[in-house]
Amino acid sequence: MLIRIVSILFPLFAIAALGFFVGRRMRPDLSHANRLNMDVFIPALVIAALAGRSVDLVAFLPLAVATLLLVVGCGLTAWLAARLLHIDPRTLVPPMMFNNCGNLGLPLAVLAFGEDALAPAVVMFMVSNLLHFSFGAWLLDHSVRLRAIWRIPSVWATFVGLAIGLSGIEVWPPMMMAIRMLGDIAVPLMLFALGVRLTDSKIGEIRLGLAGAVMRPLLGMAVAWAIMAVIELPARQQALLLVFGALPPAVLNYIFAERYHQEPEKVASMVLIGNIASLLFLSIALAVALPETPSIPGGHQ
Repeated sequence: MLIRIVSILFPLFAIAALGFFVGRRMRPDLSHANRLNMDVFIPALVIAALAGRSVDLVAFLPLAVATLLLVVGCGLTAWLAARLLHIDPRTLVPPMMFNNCGNLGLPLAVLAFGEDALAPAVVMFMVSNLLHFSFGAWLLDHSVRLRAIWRIPSVWATFVGLAIGLSGIEVWPPMMMAIRMLGDIAVPLMLFALGVRLTDSKIGEIRLGLAGAVMRPLLGMAVAWAIMAVIELPARQQALLLVFGALPPAVLNYIFAERYHQEPEKVASMVLIGNIASLLFLSIALAVALPETPSIPGGHQ
């Protein structure tokens, strides 16, 4: 089991570590590459995942609801913790709500559970992404207009992919191959860019960084477990939800905090330490979620 977990996590952290090393040595400007990834490659990945197979929207609806409840549940708990600890909720809540479901979550889902896990992982990614670009941005700046979310290419890609999948239309195979090839660029580029981005993160407050790094996965897994006791999900989707809960804070939290001047150094510490600590917490989540371990209560094939 240990060898399997290491084999799953190694490619992810190896590419991110390479990005960190290159970032330290060469200081590359990936702003244009990241923009292309958000506007072209990730939308292609979403379309390929949803349109490349027959989509049973009803089968994914409970998972989408469970993901929504997980994100909201983590946010409410973090808000209570912030009030008790006298921390600005706008600093603590977003990193606890919004995890690294893009850079780490998508490739981890495929490596751990196979290609068939990509579509449900994309559904979870889109639920979190929609909330992050809407409520997450509004939380930091109440003047943000929520209708701007419809300008995000990956949102449109979701509707396009679902429309094709639900209609049963078969995309011309060479066209689908081209879309898949573009989508295949997204994951390694996200991992590499994650490593480069972490070189800019500075540990502004170690105590808060350590607390957030531990709180994010433990809270996420606890909320996921509670949700699974209420919402019946297939075994694979339960495993995905548990691993989703264990993911570290998203790097995007640091970018948002910097943009809206919301204690970016403190957020950076949670992101940096959280992503390093994720090697431990993701190993724990995978040990519980992989098929060889005891099944999660309530799961069914």
